[in-house]
Amino acid sequence: MRISRRGLILGGSALMAGCSSATASTVDLATPLVMPEPVPTPAVAPVVLSGDPAPLDPKGMVRKEVMDRAMAALDIHHRKIPQRDRMYLVDFKVHSAEPRLYEVDLLAGTVTAMRTSHGRGSDPEHTGVPRAFSNTPESFMSSVGSYVTAGPNWGPQQGPNVLLDGLEYSNDKARERAIIVHGADYADPDFLEREGKLGRSYGCFSVAHADLPGLRERMGEGRLLFAFS
Repeated sequence: MRISRRGLILGGSALMAGCSSATASTVDLATPLVMPEPVPTPAVAPVVLSGDPAPLDPKGMVRKEVMDRAMAALDIHHRKIPQRDRMYLVDFKVHSAEPRLYEVDLLAGTVTAMRTSHGRGSDPEHTGVPRAFSNTPESFMSSVGSYVTAGPNWGPQQGPNVLLDGLEYSNDKARERAIIVHGADYADPDFLEREGKLGRSYGCFSVAHADLPGLRERMGEGRLLFAFS
């Protein structure tokens, strides 16, 4: 069954740990990640919405290739992405100083942009733009492709976060690598003002602490996060 933007569904949530991420200070790479088991949550009956959605991204904020591929991913992975009210796109061709994490409202058509970091292994010279991507554990690289959000969580290393499951060969080790969405000092505005770019994670989608609470709630469980370069 293929689901278009006309078949829109809401509902869900889940729980787990966090990726080890790099800050301006020295980090002990040997410290093992603590990955507690997700806490099960009761099933929530989805709500099906109908009606004609508004035109997508009327201001043209998202690169067309990224938007087109993300819309295709919604159809390709429709069985694993039940929530069709919002989706999240990351364009890694954009410099880390600029907003490149896009929240797309599939009902209203509007797009909200914020900043997110990339993995230090993807940009070893710290240019602000990742050049390589990997799904390999301990590579500290970002991974591209389609993810599904697996619910809000709290972990001992990064605190509140959003869990992700990779849906493709390019990112299907996301849980093993503890690739999550979390807040980080090196993604905050004062770090950007001082350094001219964000710091680098160990592969996670790190965002400003101020952006995380609302983003964490809206991402929830069962929505697409699509990363592309």
